[in-house]
Amino acid sequence: MSAIQPITLDTATPAVQATLTKITGAFGTVPNMFATVANSPAALQSMWGSFGAFSTGALGAALTEQIAVAVANRNRCEYCLAAHTALGAQAGLTSEQLSAAQLGNAEDSKTAALLRFALVLVDERGAVDQAAFAELRDLGWSDEQIVETVAQVALNIFTNYVNIALAVPVDFPEVPFQS
Repeated sequence: MSAIQPITLDTATPAVQATLTKITGAFGTVPNMFATVANSPAALQSMWGSFGAFSTGALGAALTEQIAVAVANRNRCEYCLAAHTALGAQAGLTSEQLSAAQLGNAEDSKTAALLRFALVLVDERGAVDQAAFAELRDLGWSDEQIVETVAQVALNIFTNYVNIALAVPVDFPEVPFQS
């Protein structure tokens, strides 16, 4: 049971109701995470706005979902691991690719390097060695993609902490953690 009661379309203020209606349009329903975050209109706007901004970002849907499952696995967020595994499948990733991404791995060495970088960001709380940037650039990652990766990690930490701290019930097919 969630530590915070979810907001429904019926109980939402008009501003929150407008955002929840957009979320319903994207998912066909209001996932529990958004319904819970809707208790804070500012947090809901921040979270939904970030997802929207990244939907046209430089990393693309598949890589964004690989980063999300890596961060969720590292932070042990059941909700985000389940949600982003489902979204990753919708983005065309196989179950093998998503499972590998949980540990920061990928068949492509360029993708694997970016996923490892994302996990170092989590592990070191953002304090990464400057050589990591040179390695990513040598592999062909642009500064735009590197900055977006840092921002994606931060967004996923935000959602991980919301779901873990508030004990948001998972409403996606559950996925086992990798270690």
